[in-house]
Amino acid sequence: MKQFPDEKGYFGRYGGRFVPETLVEPVKELEAGFRKYCGDDDFQQELDEILRDYVGRPTPLSYAKRLTEHLGGAKIYLKREDLLHTGAHKINNAIGQVLLAKRMGKHRIIAETGAGQHGVATATAAALLGVECIVYMGAVDVERQALNVKRMNLLGAKVVAVDSGTRTLKDAINEAMRDWVTNVKTTFYCLGSALGPHPYPEMVRNFHRVIGQEAREQILKAEQRLPDELVACVGGGSNAIGLFHAFLDDESVAMVGVEAGGYGIASGKHAARFSGGSAGILHGTYTHMLQNHDGQIQETHSISAGLDYPAVGPEHANLAELGRATYTYADDEAAKDGFRALSRYEGIIPALETSHAVAYVLKRAPELAKDKIMIINVSGRGDKDLEGVAS
Repeated sequence: MKQFPDEKGYFGRYGGRFVPETLVEPVKELEAGFRKYCGDDDFQQELDEILRDYVGRPTPLSYAKRLTEHLGGAKIYLKREDLLHTGAHKINNAIGQVLLAKRMGKHRIIAETGAGQHGVATATAAALLGVECIVYMGAVDVERQALNVKRMNLLGAKVVAVDSGTRTLKDAINEAMRDWVTNVKTTFYCLGSALGPHPYPEMVRNFHRVIGQEAREQILKAEQRLPDELVACVGGGSNAIGLFHAFLDDESVAMVGVEAGGYGIASGKHAARFSGGSAGILHGTYTHMLQNHDGQIQETHSISAGLDYPAVGPEHANLAELGRATYTYADDEAAKDGFRALSRYEGIIPALETSHAVAYVLKRAPELAKDKIMIINVSGRGDKDLEGVAS
């Protein structure tokens, strides 16, 4: 399969760099730094050592025996990103970007966060590497993810609650970009998902591709063959593209991204971009998004703060258009079912984001023969979501 993005940052017709004039040079500086340092052996060695000795890589690929037996179909494996330090895959990218920022001479880090996991990861990386950290978070998410706000504060980060717009992730990104425009000389914007202007989608994928690289090696060792289906939740899409990337050339491996169905598609209160969205520009990239006929961004809803975003990363938009990956959705109630099922059958309490992927597998696995293999990316743990899900 052709490797993307091209030199202008496009994945097929999606991607690119749509930024105000004041950010043109900072984004070019970022790309130059990314190319210089991420191709440097010393940088990669330091990153690998931190990921191994501090973050906890590699993560296991665990056979979900009881869930498999309960569903009576395909064999289910779990890629355990929830076991990483801070409890989610987000730390892979945060460490990579903050390490890059220091190499580029930037000692003030800003970030946005929805579920709080990217904020916690960035605050953690900033504390480890000794730089200032400011995290923008929608006021709604500050309330529903209060535990993560406390964690960020304890780690030394300043959390700024954003009261504009829908008061969720979209608005947090808006404020972070305003900060970046104002403080470009000293500040590095640590973007948390595989979206935004080029080179962010490629850079975030680069720091998360270790997920799929490990999973590919691990499943070959466990089963002596590749899986039949990969499943991951998709908000911006960082955990999903991290898993998918190592398998893009393996046409026998199906890849499924599960979006947030919210209260259902008919309600209009959801974040399922591939089930009613269209192409447009948001936060510096041309991609698939939820917008009305006038091009105004639609309000979104999800029980999971991390999936409550109106656009998807451009690489996912391209994979969908090429037919290489399939995108579906799970509504709030199905996500709760997934949350409880993984907890009760495997003793693993997943994040509500991950629970959307589990919800899909609860329906899909029984349809498949017992000799089929599925891998779920358990992108994060569910401590942060306990108060939002009735037992």
